[in-house]
Amino acid sequence: MKTKLLLVVVAFLCISNLSQAQKKSKPLSFITGKVNISKYHERGELDRMRKGDLLKLYVERIEVIVNILPNIAFATNPNVTMSDIGIPDTKENVKALENNKEASKVYFDNTIEFQKKILPYSDTNDLITAILFYESTLKSLYTYNDFKSN
Repeated sequence: MKTKLLLVVVAFLCISNLSQAQKKSKPLSFITGKVNISKYHERGELDRMRKGDLLKLYVERIEVIVNILPNIAFATNPNVTMSDIGIPDTKENVKALENNKEASKVYFDNTIEFQKKILPYSDTNDLITAILFYESTLKSLYTYNDFKSN
């Protein structure tokens, strides 16, 4: 009986010790999720596509833009963390980044829900124009560093 009690106490202490130990989590990146598109298009190519395919392209571009543009002042590439750019990795800063990521996710989810309901009513020519504009915006990210002064 004493042996069983001792084992239970040791097991309890081990479990409580493990639960109290702080886990070192992986540093959060400014940019996560989908950060690039599979292909850029010409207008003629888009003109030949069905509207359902255009809708998918439009949503994909929105996803990439929502993941990158709000954080462009910090990073244009994924996996850049606060400590990588000299921001203190404090509890407050980590919480602010976590809140920002959650807000972006909620915004994206709500936007996509709206787009799926309303976007099919859009004019096909306007949809193509928006896709080309978004692709142009995404291409410009490759020249972002050209605007930085040394």
